[in-house]
Amino acid sequence: MQHPTAISLQAHAKINLGLHILRRRADGYHDIETVFHRVNNFDTVTVERTTSGRIAIHCTNPEIPTDENNLCHKAAILFYSETDHRPGLSISIDKNIPVGAGLGGGSSDAATVLLACNMLHGYPLSDNTLGVIASQIGSDVPYFLHPDSAYATGRGEILDYFRLELPYWIVLVYPGIHIDTKWAYQSSMPNRSAKQLNIKSLVQDNLLQPRTWVNTLRNDFEPVVFREYPVIMRVKEALLKAGADFALLSGSGSSVFGLYQDEMYAREIADSLSNTYKVWLTPPFFIPEPVITLRKEDE
Repeated sequence: MQHPTAISLQAHAKINLGLHILRRRADGYHDIETVFHRVNNFDTVTVERTTSGRIAIHCTNPEIPTDENNLCHKAAILFYSETDHRPGLSISIDKNIPVGAGLGGGSSDAATVLLACNMLHGYPLSDNTLGVIASQIGSDVPYFLHPDSAYATGRGEILDYFRLELPYWIVLVYPGIHIDTKWAYQSSMPNRSAKQLNIKSLVQDNLLQPRTWVNTLRNDFEPVVFREYPVIMRVKEALLKAGADFALLSGSGSSVFGLYQDEMYAREIADSLSNTYKVWLTPPFFIPEPVITLRKEDE
């Protein structure tokens, strides 16, 4: 059977529909509760088999490391450690998802490399094995192995996937500030509320009433991030003032998203904020379709 020699895949960004920091764990990580959801911003990751015996990484963003510090490099090494295939890859990343933005770009790229490697070598690893490898790379990486939304607990690696078609325009704004996730966790206090609200239930039960989320869906990173970077809080306020039914910080920031029922309001604020910040618009009911480009040996 002939396997492709190269494959290109879209690695989509995610937002967090609510994020609770529950407790600090003995291993230094934190238990969280969140809902991951994809948006229409993506990197394009091309993985090509080579005979070099090494992992080479190329990226359009010069700020991204291209050595063993890149999560894609770690993903490839871990993949080959689980198979009898000889290492040899060229990984090219056309980077559109900003770094330190709370959008999971690096995690999405790493998961995409795992999927691409498995396809290139004829699917030697099961979904469960890929999930185990992904959890060794980073807490968010396992989520990106599956296209649906997910209710995440634990470090973010315990996943309950479900289909979520948001009937809203999503305006996603990156204020150009790099937030260090480690700093954000160290600076935030775990939420010690006796009763935790189930974020998945809040989202599903009030899907057509997003204004109720303003008082129920929270991101526990917001207080510390807004205090340190007031401009991020002002972006959220601008989205709400421009007619958003709901707005929230994504992940540990710095990106903020707003949900709009009215396309005109969404496009107007997107156009306005794009004069200062990077802005992406995701249409209602968006579900990323797998866009795959293969190259065979005889091409």
